[in-house]
Amino acid sequence: TQDMADAQRPNGSISDVCPSYWPLYNDNVTWPSSAVIIPGHLLDQYADVGLIRRHYPSMKKWMDHMATFIKEDLMPRDTYGDWCVPPEDPKLIHSQDPARKTAGEVLGTTYYIHCLRLMERYANLLGRTEDATQFAARAERMTAAFNRKHLRNTEGWYDNGSQTSCILPLAFGLVPSDRRATVSARLVDKIVNECRSHVGTGLIGGQYLMRTLTSIGQANLGYTLATNTTYPSWGYMVGKGATTVWELWNGDTADPAMNSGNHVMLVGDLITWLNEDVAGIKSDPARPGFKHIVMQPTPVGDLTHVRATHRSPHGLIVSEWRRRAGRFTWDVTVPANTTATAWIPSRSMEAVREGGKSLEAAGLKCVGQVDGATAVELPAGRYRFESR
Repeated sequence: TQDMADAQRPNGSISDVCPSYWPLYNDNVTWPSSAVIIPGHLLDQYADVGLIRRHYPSMKKWMDHMATFIKEDLMPRDTYGDWCVPPEDPKLIHSQDPARKTAGEVLGTTYYIHCLRLMERYANLLGRTEDATQFAARAERMTAAFNRKHLRNTEGWYDNGSQTSCILPLAFGLVPSDRRATVSARLVDKIVNECRSHVGTGLIGGQYLMRTLTSIGQANLGYTLATNTTYPSWGYMVGKGATTVWELWNGDTADPAMNSGNHVMLVGDLITWLNEDVAGIKSDPARPGFKHIVMQPTPVGDLTHVRATHRSPHGLIVSEWRRRAGRFTWDVTVPANTTATAWIPSRSMEAVREGGKSLEAAGLKCVGQVDGATAVELPAGRYRFESR
């Protein structure tokens, strides 16, 4: 974050590369938006309000600068597109197929709205209520304009219906409630039928691909993408001898002069998905820094055993689950001076045991029930849940 602030020009522009060894001041949205997005990740992980306070002037300066490019409540600024979507020819670097591309205005507008919502959060956190109101109002106007122009009423999806044009509005909460089903169905259709259950995003859409699939009830499809070994996939890279992530899905066949062999951003949110969704260890934005932990594992595919740990500011968090013959066993560790909400995969509250006892006998309070999961409030400690 300091590198980005140091590279910022007096007018607010931030280089696409920071430190600005390559001074690429293109006033593109997606790359410099890291200056706004990364502090939010650090806030969630470490509750570092001091970072938000120090970096707030730089973030606001960039947001104000980029606002000068807004036209009719839409953000047209984009330089790189969805870098680099799998192309139609294995020798190509960039796809020339309009059906695979995501429009720059879709990328720029969705990401800028996301940044507006983050800035609203930061402003409220710092007591800057007037700023928060202005960010929220602009986000509302731009969301309405985005849906008016890019949401296709007949088909029920956005623009050309690319995977990324479905993912970003879903991930950023821009889709009207009565259209979530059609946008979600389009995303699944693109992946399953058109892409033969393979990834079809570049790194921009890929930052939210896996978590979005979980959020629309398609975690098993995410597991398919994660375990694919044929092109395009992470497994394909591994099969070709890669020990780090390529810049291109087709890094073995495209021009090697551009392809980086160590370009972690194309991994997207795969690692986040494994930890937050599959293992189920997530910081609660309302009480960040893992002061309160949201523990919600997602059994997927043929996985029978998952163990994950996270060393939070308060201590080690552990989630380890197994499943066999319809029985789910989950060992949980909640560190001292924290609490957790644990969502236990189960048919019902009555189907859950902790330490061999019913939840009531174990002194645990059920605080929620949805189809397939029971929510329990946990103080610090170690637990073993069993359910069917």
